[in-house]
Amino acid sequence: MALRTVGSVLVVFLWSVTVVLGQTGWSVTYTKKSFCTLNGSTVELSCSYTYPSVHTITTTFWFTKNDAAGPVSLSDDPDYKGRVTYRKDKENGHTLTITDLRESDSAEYKFRFKDQTGGWRYTGTPGVSVSVTGLQVKVTGRHQDKTLTCITTCTLTDNPTYIWYKNGHKVKEDTSSLYSDYFSDADSYSCAVKGREDLRTPAVCKKCWSVTYSHQSICALTGSTVDISCSYTYPSYHEIKTAFWFTKWSGMDAEDLSSVPGHEGHTEYLGDKKSDCTLRITDLRVSDSAVYRFRLITSGEKFSGSPVSLTVTDLQVKITTLLFSRWVTLNCGTCTLTDNPTYIWYRNGYKVKEDTSSLYSDYISDADSYSCAGVCALKGSSVDISSTYDSGYDTITSSLWFSPKHNASWSDKLIPEDLATDPGYAGRVEYAGEKESGRSTLRITDLREEDSAEYKFIFNTETSGWGYSFPGTTLTVTGNSELTIYR
Repeated sequence: MALRTVGSVLVVFLWSVTVVLGQTGWSVTYTKKSFCTLNGSTVELSCSYTYPSVHTITTTFWFTKNDAAGPVSLSDDPDYKGRVTYRKDKENGHTLTITDLRESDSAEYKFRFKDQTGGWRYTGTPGVSVSVTGLQVKVTGRHQDKTLTCITTCTLTDNPTYIWYKNGHKVKEDTSSLYSDYFSDADSYSCAVKGREDLRTPAVCKKCWSVTYSHQSICALTGSTVDISCSYTYPSYHEIKTAFWFTKWSGMDAEDLSSVPGHEGHTEYLGDKKSDCTLRITDLRVSDSAVYRFRLITSGEKFSGSPVSLTVTDLQVKITTLLFSRWVTLNCGTCTLTDNPTYIWYRNGYKVKEDTSSLYSDYISDADSYSCAGVCALKGSSVDISSTYDSGYDTITSSLWFSPKHNASWSDKLIPEDLATDPGYAGRVEYAGEKESGRSTLRITDLREEDSAEYKFIFNTETSGWGYSFPGTTLTVTGNSELTIYR
């Protein structure tokens, strides 16, 4: 078994220990019987299978649950939406990849396959037991000689390396989860697993100041909403006067972000006066890219946490070609998005791929056009959906945005209903962009879950009339506090 870090994602590869079960000619061999990994990591489960040669296998999938019709493929399970991919590695080999693991993913995972008739089917039982855990610091010892333990609810697979931090600075890196030190009242301690340093535990201390962030570096897309999550501690004998986020200093002190021009109604402090200091920024713009810091002012002192870097970006399609070949690899390029997004690829306006990988390879002709699209946003936030267009030498007389979902009852079947006149969007839709620029942006504010739909841009010209609208951008609005963005 090996452990590998990919970007900021912990990927666990498993092999060597197998489980083989089955009746004559039918079997499933798993590479590992059970393992334990961390919240937020990525795991790959592999297996191989056999069957009588008189059968042709047409259906393969992994599952943890059953409904009235039988096992439910993880790719159809809403709890795993956008986090699961299947890959056929070789003949009769199959790999399941799950990203952004959560403690609720702890379960037994089984592989199932069927033949072309559906009459013959087989499940590898028992499956692979997966346990997902978080990290905590446990303190033992008397007086000031303390032993700290970086504990989990299960024994992490592959003997990981633990990193210890004292007052925010790395002091030890070891395969042992124990750390001993002379513990003063002012010191704070936290731990992490190498490869997932971004998931450091909250600091433990007696009379200390600390700010702990879930991520030190965040990448998000324009128009989306981001939560910068953090927690803090302070001496118990202090009283909190004010707490806020800032990017700049004004005079002798930091300037509260909520009072900075351009941020009114755009930033929201979700924290409290106990331990939570989460900052929410809605309708992200490229100009929001900055270094953010949390500041705490008490009755006795002032304290600022270490910085968090936020990068706000648009997506761009980058092309890599092979010499003397039309085979190309396209990359839906940006900074590394924080929440493991799913990318949707379109070829000539038609959806051709949906995957957690930002790469897409294909044989391309001069007439082909490609784009990557899709948006997920938080209920109550705002989103910008942009489209570029070209009418050639024809003059554009009018243009609009519409949604096929909300257009079904529209009386005029030749011209879609303009979202700007749809009562369901009254006061929540804005258009931006000029005809000369070849770019139009639809902004929807105060998002509701019923706004989840596909949105398209269309324009009318003097000679050609209303032009054809390719598949547009799919928006999903969720009420969850966790947010994944993809365009």
